Amino acid sequence: MAATARSITSLNSVVERFGDLVLPLELDVTDEMAVHQAIDAVEERFGGIDILVNNAGQAVMGAVEEVSTAQAREQMEVNYFGALSATQAVLPRMRERRSGRIIQISSMGGVVSLPTMGSYHATKWALEALSQALAGEVAEYGIHVTLVEPLTFPTELGSGAPQMPEYDSARAGVMAGFAGSGIGPGDPAAAGKALLAIADADNPPLRVLFGANGLALIRPEFERRLALWEQWDDIAQLSQGAPSA
Repeated sequence: MAATARSITSLNSVVERFGDLVLPLELDVTDEMAVHQAIDAVEERFGGIDILVNNAGQAVMGAVEEVSTAQAREQMEVNYFGALSATQAVLPRMRERRSGRIIQISSMGGVVSLPTMGSYHATKWALEALSQALAGEVAEYGIHVTLVEPLTFPTELGSGAPQMPEYDSARAGVMAGFAGSGIGPGDPAAAGKALLAIADADNPPLRVLFGANGLALIRPEFERRLALWEQWDDIAQLSQGAPSA
């Protein structure tokens, strides 16, 4: 097993628990060359990579007007381009072996987009689109792709942009929605067991929610989308123009 982190000292507990079974590597996923070097080191040490878990993440919370372009770019570099680099690095040898698992840690925010979280959700929507396309591309090589979509878990992932009072009501509305949804903080240890179950599954899913009651939020979202498309279908037909003769 190989584990990476921006600071290798943060992996001390993993090394203490697993000893020589784990290869700790210091890695910033925004450094594409470093990502490929790390993948090469793991391949050389273990003779191959069976499962890649892209777990690096950053969350800058704020309304669209509040989050700076620099913050949005940095967030995309970690959440999307970092996962892209690691995925591209493992694919050639997974294809050669005609086997492999790629697990992308996405988010419930890769399925819905809530006010005051737009720039974060945008990174996860990008990851979702990439991964769904990838799943169709690599299935013939025996490679499975799974998007893990956690609800809320206690992590140090998030930071906040400077808040503008103009968006306080939007923030309050989101918090009230969570309070009434039945969605509570998940247990990271339990999530680890669930992740192992996905890794061991003979036919893992393309998408899986992590956390209880997520469907209560997501199902109405998709019902609203379908209803809106149907409501405005006359405009869709109008835009098609007259059929060719």
